[in-house]
Amino acid sequence: MINLIFMNISVVIICKNGSARIAETLASVQGIGKEILLYDSGSTDNSVQIAKSFGASIAYGEWEGYGRNRYKASQLAKYDWILMLDTDEVLDEELKEAILSIDLAKEHLVYNMRYKNFFGTKEMKFGEWGNDAHIRMANRKKVQIDQEIVHEKLFLQPGLRIKTLDGYIKHYTADNSINYARKAMEYASLSADKYLKQGRHASVIKIYIAPLFSFVQNYFFKMGFRDGRKGFVCAGMTAWYTFMKYTRLKELEKQSLINNPAVKKTVRNMQHEIKLTAT
Repeated sequence: MINLIFMNISVVIICKNGSARIAETLASVQGIGKEILLYDSGSTDNSVQIAKSFGASIAYGEWEGYGRNRYKASQLAKYDWILMLDTDEVLDEELKEAILSIDLAKEHLVYNMRYKNFFGTKEMKFGEWGNDAHIRMANRKKVQIDQEIVHEKLFLQPGLRIKTLDGYIKHYTADNSINYARKAMEYASLSADKYLKQGRHASVIKIYIAPLFSFVQNYFFKMGFRDGRKGFVCAGMTAWYTFMKYTRLKELEKQSLINNPAVKKTVRNMQHEIKLTAT
C-alpha cells in the first residue's frame, strides 16, 4: 500500500476530449505530486469536470501540436520536476512506488518509463508497440521539449543521465480499429506538415516502398505476428500511416510549389508571352 507523500512534482497532462480514460490516469497519480495540472485544448466532453473532481488545476490553451502544448503546459507548472502524461496513460503500482522513491535533489537524472501498450483490452507485446519506453519525468531546468507538432523529442543538457524505473505505464492506445485508423490519419497529416516545414521530400520510394518495409519490419522482424490478428492490424495500420504520411507530404509539396510567388510570376510571364505570340 502506498502512503500519500506528495512530492514537489507537477503531474502535467495535456488533454482534448480525453474523458474515456482520464479518470484512471488521475487515480493512478494520486499521492505523487503536490500539483496535478490539466492543460486543456477545447474539450467538448467532461474531461475538465473529471479532472476537477480529482483536485487538478486547469489551464486552457489552443491546440498547437503535441510538442508545443507539452512545452506550454510544463512552463505553467508550479514545480520544476515534471511528470508528463497523456489522458490514455495509467501508472501501475510498481511504477508509482518507483517514482515515490526518487531523490529529487539529483537533478542530473531524467527518468525513462517502460510502456505496456494496449489495443482494446489486449496488451501488444511485439511489433512496433513492443519494448516501448519514453522519458516521462525530468527537471524542466535541465531539459527542453522541441515543440514539434507530433513525435516531439526531449533535448537533454550535457551531463544528464537516463535512469529506467521499475514498473510500467499502461497505454491504452486505441479501443478499436476505427479509432486507431482515425488516430493514424491524424498523425499522418501532422507528420506531413512537420516534414514539409523541415524541407523533407516525398519520393516514390518513400510513398510505395517505405510502407512495405514498415509492414515487414513490424510484422516479421519484430514478430508482430505473435500478437495474433491484432498484431497484423497494427502492422498494416502502421504501413498505411506511412503511405498516407508521404502521400499527404507530396500533396503539400505540390500545393506549396503552386503557391510559390516565383512560380506564379513565371506562369504569368509565360501566359503573357503566349498571348503576345497569338496576336
